[in-house]
Amino acid sequence: MALDSNERFSLRQINLHQLLSPYKKGWYWFVLCVFVFGILAYVYNRYTTPSYGVQASIRLQLDEGTGSELGAFQDLQIMQDRNDPIQDEIQIIKSRSNFIELVQTLNLNTQIFLLGNIMDSEIYGRQPFSINYVDSLPGPVSAGFSFYITPTTTSSFAYSAQEDAPGQPMTFGSRIATPMGNMILIPDAAILENYLGRRFKVVVSPVVAMAEHYRREVQVVPWDSKSSNFLNLYLQDPVTQKAKDILNTLIRIYNKNAAEEKRQIADKTASFIDARISEIYENLYSVDTTAEAFKTQRGRIDIGAESNLNLSAGVENRQQLENANIQLSIAAAIRDDIQSQDGYTTLSAPVGISDPSIAEATARYNSLVAQRRSLLESSGERNPVVEELDRELNALKGTLLSGLESTVNNLNLTLNSLNKQQSRINARIYSAPGDERRLRDIARKQQTTESLYLYLLEKREEAQIAFASTAPRSVVVDAAYALSNTPVHPQKMRNYLLAIMLGLAIPFAFLYVQDLLDTKVKSKMDLEQTVGDLPVLAELPRLGPKQAKLVTKEDRSVLAEAMRILRSNLDFVIQSKAGKSGIKKILVTSGVPGEGKTLTAVNLSLILAFARKKVLLIGADIRNPRIKDYLKAAKPTAPQRDVAMTGLTDYLYDPQLKEGEIVQPYAVTGGTVDIIYSGKIPPNPAELLMNDRIGALMSWAEAQGYEYVVMDSAPMMVVSDTQVLGRYVDQTLYVVKAGFTDKRVLDYPVKLAAEKKVENLSFVVNAVVDSNLGYGGKYGYGYGRAPKKWWQFG
Repeated sequence: MALDSNERFSLRQINLHQLLSPYKKGWYWFVLCVFVFGILAYVYNRYTTPSYGVQASIRLQLDEGTGSELGAFQDLQIMQDRNDPIQDEIQIIKSRSNFIELVQTLNLNTQIFLLGNIMDSEIYGRQPFSINYVDSLPGPVSAGFSFYITPTTTSSFAYSAQEDAPGQPMTFGSRIATPMGNMILIPDAAILENYLGRRFKVVVSPVVAMAEHYRREVQVVPWDSKSSNFLNLYLQDPVTQKAKDILNTLIRIYNKNAAEEKRQIADKTASFIDARISEIYENLYSVDTTAEAFKTQRGRIDIGAESNLNLSAGVENRQQLENANIQLSIAAAIRDDIQSQDGYTTLSAPVGISDPSIAEATARYNSLVAQRRSLLESSGERNPVVEELDRELNALKGTLLSGLESTVNNLNLTLNSLNKQQSRINARIYSAPGDERRLRDIARKQQTTESLYLYLLEKREEAQIAFASTAPRSVVVDAAYALSNTPVHPQKMRNYLLAIMLGLAIPFAFLYVQDLLDTKVKSKMDLEQTVGDLPVLAELPRLGPKQAKLVTKEDRSVLAEAMRILRSNLDFVIQSKAGKSGIKKILVTSGVPGEGKTLTAVNLSLILAFARKKVLLIGADIRNPRIKDYLKAAKPTAPQRDVAMTGLTDYLYDPQLKEGEIVQPYAVTGGTVDIIYSGKIPPNPAELLMNDRIGALMSWAEAQGYEYVVMDSAPMMVVSDTQVLGRYVDQTLYVVKAGFTDKRVLDYPVKLAAEKKVENLSFVVNAVVDSNLGYGGKYGYGYGRAPKKWWQFG
């Protein structure tokens, strides 16, 4: 059973030489592409401004309580997993306000470039001149500007607003109108002397635009994980010192702003404590005055000790009552402060309230307010981060109000309980003399108010000490330093390697796709793999326009040697079929016109005639006869009839016409071949070829002693003539043209051979290029042609 095309392809063995053959033939494309990309890489490396990597490292010193301020809300499942303090600090470091301050501090929006023949270099640090604005325009400038100056002396220069414009003579210190206002240039004579006659380009960019540029360029990442307190700051810039100054200054601005934020909170807390101290001081003064007036009016200093036990209990209860009243007053004051807020402002520290959750929630609220204020400096209230903070602040407000309300209720219950207990104590005390009771009441109030007064003084001092001893938000682990003396951009070796890879990959991909999409037969080996077990008898070379198309008797060309191989293989194949002897009938056909079947049939007849064989060439392609086109130089060896009028079709149509009357003996290129031309083109060629006179013609040829009959038939895939003539021949020779015949087309003759519709089918591949002759071009014929040099392509 015959194999279909997919099965045949699946049974092919991988041939490494064949796989690499297209790339070996196109080796010059690899060399050319590697050379071109190498030149491009060299130009890019040579003329790209190098950039250097600079890095700084810091350790964040976050407040101990900051991470646990939300602990009171964890049980309520409020704000869980919503806060990453490390990422918050990274966003604060990269805030827009920080970078605007950075640009203004280092004057980064003004750049001075020394123009060169190929590359321009930025001058940073001590510059030959500086720019001062006499009267800047109000508001931010949305567009930058640039200008060119050429110092002629230490006091004068040539100014131009365009690169190609002529310079306008000016002196240092004179006013120059710019989009940002009038400016003057102030020279540094010691530096400027080294640049006389050199041209400078000054670029002034908007502060906001330059801040956004560096905000994008500066990278802030944790050392080893997102939760690490150690951060790396990285910047890539053509000027190493400039990058160092940017990173170091950014760290200082970050610490300064964090310290300012803490100072504001400390001031707010101190103001609240001072207000409470003033109020309690007035109460204490009133109590002291009352005690003094009572003792003066009554003239009594000490009262009997018989009620000491009751008095002690009363003092303790009174103190608890006063503490509860004070806590109630503070809780109510903070609650009212929260309820009266229109926006988000920092709250006073809940000093005096014993509930630690309220103190922690207040501290967290103040921290979020500070973050919100910092973000608003670089974005609007519609920013998703700000909106998230607003939701957290509103949740904290609700939690604080709920906690404070609960505290007020608990304190009211405590007050009721203490008042009831105090009433019982007072009932026992009131049995004592009234003066003693009155004096004791005054003393208790005096003691309670004084203790609270001293407590608040202590807290105020603690707040001031805490602020004074507050550490900066971050500690510099490594000040900004250059990672290497070599530039990180461009990476020369990487670019060269990339150039080599591209130089190899692009032609490889092109040749691979070309080979993948090319379904044409290219060589004898290619044809053998396509047709499977059917024999491929020979491969014929491609002929140039100036090369001879027909072989001669003493010809030693590649074409002649290929035809001799075809002659030998045909004899072997025909004789191997049941010991064939006598006349050998060969049918030459192809798939479509233009594949070289007629030329192959003519040359085969000639090469057989050169071997002293008697050959009859029949033009059986009666639809498109071409034999006479190749035999224009042929010389008849007998009186000739009108070949245009007499031929095979005439013989088949006219039963009175004898075989000998249509045979034309010709001397062609050193040999003699008898030829039967096609004759006139009939209207019904298929029916005409089914005439039994074809068999009679074959019998006549055998009787005349012809050893070979070569029939040039019509293309097999176009018409059915070949199948009709196939029953009269011993071998069908199917001509395939290299670089023209599609492999898929060959499924048709292979299928016909498998179905026994075409007997003894064999193939010849025609028009093979020199590099594919033989097996992959390795074992070509090589006769009659000088080898090409290495530099000769094709």
